[in-house]
Amino acid sequence: MGILIRLGISALALWIATLIVPGISLETSSMGGAIGTLVAVAVIFGLVNAVLRPLIKVVGCGFYLLTLGLIALVVNGLLFMLTGWIAGELDLPFVVDGFWPAVFGALLVSIVSWALNLFVPDGDD
Repeated sequence: MGILIRLGISALALWIATLIVPGISLETSSMGGAIGTLVAVAVIFGLVNAVLRPLIKVVGCGFYLLTLGLIALVVNGLLFMLTGWIAGELDLPFVVDGFWPAVFGALLVSIVSWALNLFVPDGDD
């Protein structure tokens, strides 16, 4: 049940990013299509982060130390761009139009997800 709640939170955060960040958009007019697309993109984003982020951190740990972690903004943006590209390859109407929208979108999704996850019990309570 917890994974479904977190998936919903990610989808909601992605929807907020499409509303706020210019260059990130949903190109569908139906509500059902938008919800399905957001859930699918949330799954893709979760898989991309789960698979690639640990590898990137291990390989690029020197860059993380050298830049005091600021390289994480670039990495998050590139992973968000990859998510948009995969969504496009799967014919999902989710578009990330460039590097800076991807960086701002990834930052916004992270902040919104963090804020919403504060209200979700983690099972340790």
